[in-house]
Amino acid sequence: MADKAQLQESIKAQGEVVRKLKEAKASKDQIVEEVAKLLELKAQLGTDDGKQMFVLKTPKGTRDYNPKQMAIRERVFNTIISCFKRHGAETIDTPVFELKETLTGKYGEDSKLIYDLKDQGGELLSLRYDLTVPFARYLAMNKISNIKRYHIAKVYRRDNPAMTKGRYREFYQCDFDIAGQYDPMIPDAECIKVVHEILTELQLGDFRIKVNDRRILDGMFAVCGVPDDKFRAICSTVDKLDKASWEEVKNEMVGEKGLAPEAADRIGEYVRMHGGFDLAEKLLQDPQLSQNKHALEGLTDMKHLFKYLELFKITDKVIFDLSLARGLDYYTGVIYEAVLIQPQNVHPSEELVSVGSVAGGGRYDGLVGMFDPKGRKVPCVGVSVGIERVFSILEQKAEASEEKIRTTETQVLVASAQKNLLEERLKLTSELWDAGIKAEVLYKKNPKLLSQLQHCEETGIPLVAIIGEQELKEGVVKLRNVATREEVDVSRVTLVEEIKKRSIQS
Repeated sequence: MADKAQLQESIKAQGEVVRKLKEAKASKDQIVEEVAKLLELKAQLGTDDGKQMFVLKTPKGTRDYNPKQMAIRERVFNTIISCFKRHGAETIDTPVFELKETLTGKYGEDSKLIYDLKDQGGELLSLRYDLTVPFARYLAMNKISNIKRYHIAKVYRRDNPAMTKGRYREFYQCDFDIAGQYDPMIPDAECIKVVHEILTELQLGDFRIKVNDRRILDGMFAVCGVPDDKFRAICSTVDKLDKASWEEVKNEMVGEKGLAPEAADRIGEYVRMHGGFDLAEKLLQDPQLSQNKHALEGLTDMKHLFKYLELFKITDKVIFDLSLARGLDYYTGVIYEAVLIQPQNVHPSEELVSVGSVAGGGRYDGLVGMFDPKGRKVPCVGVSVGIERVFSILEQKAEASEEKIRTTETQVLVASAQKNLLEERLKLTSELWDAGIKAEVLYKKNPKLLSQLQHCEETGIPLVAIIGEQELKEGVVKLRNVATREEVDVSRVTLVEEIKKRSIQS
């Protein structure tokens, strides 16, 4: 076997070969061959006892979550799910992978970010990119024409991750969708209301919900002189305006997408417009837009939308923004995106990390029809909350405030102050479990009382049920409040009731 130092140098060199091939966009076969060589070299590198040495890291664009992070995550999920249920949604689940043909051609330029799987038995499969296309496939397959559903699950994107901004390759999405034939803009307004409620309840900081309509965009592109076959490509470029300057976007339109400079300039005049109901009214007077059938429909619906949002009392947070494009191919009507404009941070001196968009969605009336054998359309509108970005902010806030986060829900620790009471502790713990009380006991025969109390303080357990020889004789338990150190004798018969009462009060 080669010298370990030599092997490490060879691994480093081979890793560099693989990196350069990827950068040069070499053929897939060539990259696979060089990666195989790299793995072979790594397998040769062992420890002194001959065991394989593992690189202990999570794959690029993924992360582990510790108990504190999971406690924050659970709190967020509970807030979101309770909102979805408040609005009458039921839940479904779909496979983590779909037939490749199901996902192909639905995401515009983002289709290159889909993870393809190796053929494992006659089917070409891909990991799901979002939860919307699988939902449309589910509706068509089961001939469902009317449902209000939520779905919380992991999705996968072969993206360049930016972990600090909450952008990963594996992440959760929380989707809420309304499918069915209804009067214009009522379900659309409810989706925006759902986003408003969630972001308000999570207390992430100030936010705005931008709205636009693909029909208005299409009308705008038409009157600006964009050829029909360039609509989607230009739409994807306009979608970058939240991350890039107008000059950069214009250069991409003209230089890469081949758009005439004067057409780009005319688009520039429109995409700088922001407002609300008043902007929809103004654009309806625009001599060119008002003559375009698609734009006219979109602007008329936009007026209806703002009327309903006014009734929901959320127009202070909603902006009609003509620069909002959302590059996904399946949108057909209203589109929206929620952005944080002042992420909260306890220490103002620290640099604020803006995580941008935290939710987005829109109307996609044609997607189900793509899957239906008879082309039967089911109008749909929905919203997706980008949960990882929300976690990033809440984790930062918890860290900055040094907030103590409980990672368990234990209500009481069963303890003893004397030796040889393990069996009695286990017996009482079992009684509490059977009564639905969340209880713990230390896994030692004779733990010191101080150790048991310290465990409660460290983990946030609020109560201790202490038993000793005297308590067993009298049929009582000494119930101690960990925070106040107050102790009271409680009858064994009423212990469960007393713990429940105290848990509600706290």
